[in-house]
Amino acid sequence: MKNIFRSLKFALLQIGGYFTGEVKEIFRDGGTIVVFLLAMIAYPVIYTLGYIKETSKEIPVALVDLNHTATSGKLSRMIDATEQIKISNNPNSLKEAEKLYYKNEVMGVIVIDKDFEKNILSANRGSVSVYSDAGHFLLYKQVYSGVVYASQTLNAGIEVRNLLTKGKTMEQAMEQRDPLSLKVNNLYNPSGGYASFIVPAILIILIQQTLLIGIGILYGKHNERNNFHYLKEGAKRPFEAMKIVLGQTLAFMLIYLFTSFLILGLFYHIVGFPDKSGFLNTYYLLIPYLAAISCLGVGIGLVFPKRVYALLFLVFLSPPILFISGAVWPAEALPKALYYASYLLPSTPMINGFIRLRIMNSGIHAVSTEYNILLIQMVAYFLFTISIYRVKLKRLRKQLVW
Repeated sequence: MKNIFRSLKFALLQIGGYFTGEVKEIFRDGGTIVVFLLAMIAYPVIYTLGYIKETSKEIPVALVDLNHTATSGKLSRMIDATEQIKISNNPNSLKEAEKLYYKNEVMGVIVIDKDFEKNILSANRGSVSVYSDAGHFLLYKQVYSGVVYASQTLNAGIEVRNLLTKGKTMEQAMEQRDPLSLKVNNLYNPSGGYASFIVPAILIILIQQTLLIGIGILYGKHNERNNFHYLKEGAKRPFEAMKIVLGQTLAFMLIYLFTSFLILGLFYHIVGFPDKSGFLNTYYLLIPYLAAISCLGVGIGLVFPKRVYALLFLVFLSPPILFISGAVWPAEALPKALYYASYLLPSTPMINGFIRLRIMNSGIHAVSTEYNILLIQMVAYFLFTISIYRVKLKRLRKQLVW
């Protein structure tokens, strides 16, 4: 029994030695520090500031009123009163409005038909045309929704007024105009903002990519210089590959548990993203997530002979990872091969779990599938990295024998 405890104590001391050695290596390498600390903190701030307004408001548009009546003027004022649109120009023709649009002075054009009031008074449909660039999806959505809201409000007022002239009471007119009262509630994203939709997922991917790139830079340097001094000490000891991987991944995890707290805890709270459960519950998923990434990063770093190769490979992967993660495009709409391939990366289950746990407050039980996937990835990448280290140790033993 004493021998078992002595062996266990010695193994823990070895793991601790690899842990402290890796921490020292991290802070000796300028490139790794830049990625682990500066990039990890700067990138989320930059991405968030770009979307901090959540939604576009007061979008300048040109309104061409070809009707020039009290009704068309009322509609113009109602459109201008919406939070989405600001009427900045009133050109006399569509041609003039088109010139303003191509000069980027307005983001859309609204045209009220010349027979607008006449058609309404004769119980026909009044015509309002909206021109906006659908290539700018957020601007198009706001211009369109602002005009629709104002038009529907004006239309409701006209219908109620017609019913009142027919002898209906106000209550009867309102019920007949709107027999089905529809109330829409934006769950989990009250403002309907783009930042609350996309940035939480980007933060998760940034954690993964900065950690992978930082590890790739560090191990690429070791490969270039053939600087694996710690391998010589344990080349002939049993289970050494396992101890090395445990010590090194714990070093990366410790640093990223701190930086993740800064980003997903403090910064996330400061910018006011939807948060139903708080940061502590996130650790349930964050620990296996960081462990899986660390093991994968060490394995990838050991494969590439030069740090530039690792850097280029991991940076190249960043856009595809964002696309197949399901954050910007529904995962169900992806080709089956890409959908299943996405689950080779820790970011895919982590994004799904993070949104359910942090934003939807579904509870720990609701993310059990994502948690189990992260555990499987952690074990798989742990064994993958151990196998690579065993090859290196085997080669080193032959060199030491000679």
